[in-house]
Amino acid sequence: MSAVFPTQQPFRRRSIVGELLEERQNLRDAARSAADLSARALVKKQTADGYWCGELLADISLESDYVLLELWLHPPEQGVWNPPSKRRLEKVCRRILSQQMADGGWWVYPDGPADINSTVKAYTALRMCGHSPDSTPMRAACNRIHSLGGLQACNSYTKINLSLFGLYPRKYVPTIPPELVLVPGGSLYMGGMLYEMASWTRAIVVPLSIVQSVGGVRPAPEGISVDELILPGVRLGLPKRDRFLSLLFHQVDKLLKLWERRGHRDARTAAIRQAERWMLDHCRNSDGLGAIYPAIQYTVMALEALNYPSDHPDLIEAKAHFERLITETDEDLYFQPCFSPVWDTAYAAFSLAEAGYPNAEALRKSADWLLAKEIRRRGDWAVKRPHLHPSGWAFEFNNEHYPDIDDTAMVLMCLEHSVASDPEKQRAVEARALDWLKGMQSRDGGYAAFDADNDWGVLNSIPFSDHNAMLDPTCPDITGRVLEALARRGVPKSDPAIHGAVRYLVNRQEKNGSWYGRWGVNYLYGTFLALRGLRAAEYDDPNLYRRATDWVVSVQNADGGWGESCLSYVRDEFVSAPSTPSQTAWALLTMHAAGRKESPYAERGARYLIDTQSEDGSWPESLATGTGFPNVFYMRYTMYRHYFPLWVLGLYSQ
Repeated sequence: MSAVFPTQQPFRRRSIVGELLEERQNLRDAARSAADLSARALVKKQTADGYWCGELLADISLESDYVLLELWLHPPEQGVWNPPSKRRLEKVCRRILSQQMADGGWWVYPDGPADINSTVKAYTALRMCGHSPDSTPMRAACNRIHSLGGLQACNSYTKINLSLFGLYPRKYVPTIPPELVLVPGGSLYMGGMLYEMASWTRAIVVPLSIVQSVGGVRPAPEGISVDELILPGVRLGLPKRDRFLSLLFHQVDKLLKLWERRGHRDARTAAIRQAERWMLDHCRNSDGLGAIYPAIQYTVMALEALNYPSDHPDLIEAKAHFERLITETDEDLYFQPCFSPVWDTAYAAFSLAEAGYPNAEALRKSADWLLAKEIRRRGDWAVKRPHLHPSGWAFEFNNEHYPDIDDTAMVLMCLEHSVASDPEKQRAVEARALDWLKGMQSRDGGYAAFDADNDWGVLNSIPFSDHNAMLDPTCPDITGRVLEALARRGVPKSDPAIHGAVRYLVNRQEKNGSWYGRWGVNYLYGTFLALRGLRAAEYDDPNLYRRATDWVVSVQNADGGWGESCLSYVRDEFVSAPSTPSQTAWALLTMHAAGRKESPYAERGARYLIDTQSEDGSWPESLATGTGFPNVFYMRYTMYRHYFPLWVLGLYSQ
């Protein structure tokens, strides 16, 4: 017997290895077939102009706010509200009711719990449209609102919107004065306090300050209020963030209200005119102010409050931009918060090329379109970076004041794979964009979304800062993407843009090995981008990569995929959710960057994507994996289920 085993055992070992290699090759072949199908489907979605643009889907708050906009533009006559948009409002109400949860509330992300602001907005919209508070859905909603803390628990923007129609006491909402455009800032920069705020907050508060100052209180339909939503026994008051600064800012708010009643009329008029000029200037060459829903909505309201006639070009244009956000069918109506053509185009083209599908015509068309979208105007970013030459790309079709760092990095990575019709122009654009990107680094070494050094923490204590988006601080996900883009462009390791970003990411790794994700849900997103950036920069620390991938493996679902809930932002830790194709792809891209593409865990993840692919080449994804404002606003990027799985399956099959 002893003479038999030495000759048989090696043959058995080779047999096992052969079986494993065959299984792995079969999996690669299956991944290539899935990627083939996905790539063909993605190319078909490219428009004739060369771009891709999927829908962005959010919660019911957008439709609810539309009801209040219509109430502002078309007030009740003799107490009766019969607006010209009545048919549209009926569709909106049907949509709102169709999304009510069993407990009576409305979520801010699919499969999430009822949210107080979303639920109050939905209830108010239905109430303004004549739905009885005694109906079963409305009673359920009222009870759920009480269980969530009543109207008193809403954030400042919800209360401000209600106060514009006398539905919440004006004295208990923060004052947003137009004088903000004149107040000095908290830093050495000369832009003033307005430029210490995040770009999106800037775009919202300027028109809203005009609405508050001159719009007055518009009537609700006669006999209709939302007083029943106030929780008995809980006093009304301004939001409190911390004891000392809240007390200070509450006193400031009292002075502002006194100024509104007794202040120097000429000074207030001058501030309003300056705010008006700022608002109109920032609408030029853009798809509305900030090219985002709330800023455009408040622009329409502000222009109407300033008594612009209905045929004024600025009011007509603002309304047209708002209308473009609507998708309407015979029975339904819903809004997108904005459009994402630059983002989707850069990612779609990049994913095709990285996955091994360098379709020359598709990539040329996308490159030509992207080059035409380079921004050559000095935007708000120049307040803190006055010596930088303009460049970069916005997220949307047209948003000239707000190129963003994340999109610019992604476009540069996309163009690396593409040859435009005019190569000389492409080289010039890429050089400008690279210089701009490097120059937008913040003092801590990281990168934010729109501005550098947008981190004046005092602003987080002012009364209207409770929407969790007052500032635009640096974050690991954007820093990781920028680091990858710079490294792929050959920026040397000694360059401060590389060295600072590496140091930032190393210091920001969580104890469990992950990284926080600001613009995608959440730790899976941050880890994917941080690790890819460090790998591209050739950062050498095996322990860092091991900790990251060990964490990714530890949160894998039983079905082989990965999923993370938006609840992770509430708990400040990973919260598991059903597997999604986009988050599974992020996890697999993390494994790939760390050199663990062929681990059993990665193979299970690849198998999950192969097995769940739809016949049309995409993947089903109903959960939100995009983050607008943590704990407040999330989005479903409908293109994520196309290009992220394609990208990783293409890499896996190579």
